[in-house]
Amino acid sequence: MNDDQLLRYSRQIMLPYVGIEGQEKLLNARVLIIGMGGLGSPIAMYLASAGIGHLVICDFDEVDLSNLQRQIIHSSYQRIGKNKAESAKETLVQLNPEIQVTALTQKLDQHSLSDQVQQADVVIDGTDNFDSRFLLNKVCFDTQTPLVSGAAIRMEGQVIVFANQGKGPCYRCLYKDDANDTATTCSENGVLSPVVGIIGSIQAVEAMKIIMSIGKTLESRLLLLDAYTMEWRSLKLPVDPQCPVCSKT
Repeated sequence: MNDDQLLRYSRQIMLPYVGIEGQEKLLNARVLIIGMGGLGSPIAMYLASAGIGHLVICDFDEVDLSNLQRQIIHSSYQRIGKNKAESAKETLVQLNPEIQVTALTQKLDQHSLSDQVQQADVVIDGTDNFDSRFLLNKVCFDTQTPLVSGAAIRMEGQVIVFANQGKGPCYRCLYKDDANDTATTCSENGVLSPVVGIIGSIQAVEAMKIIMSIGKTLESRLLLLDAYTMEWRSLKLPVDPQCPVCSKT
């Protein structure tokens, strides 16, 4: 690291479980974030500021006025109508011009998604629908790539980490199908804007811990937030022996 980097990241480097070695791991890491919405915004902004060397951000949607209440990476009216990945990239390179940011503006099919996942050290799910989550889960499981999953709606949120190292559950152990997909979107139910910030920030923390191999992650543990009462719960997620993705039977 050069002198500017030592100064920029000094508040992280001084942590005994990070140090220069941990910061170098972050600088050498490649993280794939799917979705530049309410969750993807704080995830990408914190990881960029923290010094993740290469962020690959993917979103084929365009910025809408209704997004600005919670999708804080799209900071101005001038971004309305712009592709979300491109808009996010503008913000990220301003936050930290030293890192590399790759914006993917097309919807990824299974083949192209698999190619991107295999290049990543960690994948973070910031999507808002089950079809995307199920596909991302399968690709991460097949490629043995760690997946940090998060979701937020109304005043509720959840985070869980899937290590995908040949043991432990996957996302399909948690959700069997997408029958209630339309009932679990922000456009149908709304969301309090800071809730996505809380959940996205936790996802960023978990990704950094995985990269640096520090602390105890949320691997196979579902962390649930009820922001209405400001209560947290943590549940151990078992492997579903009938899971269509990770079951060995």
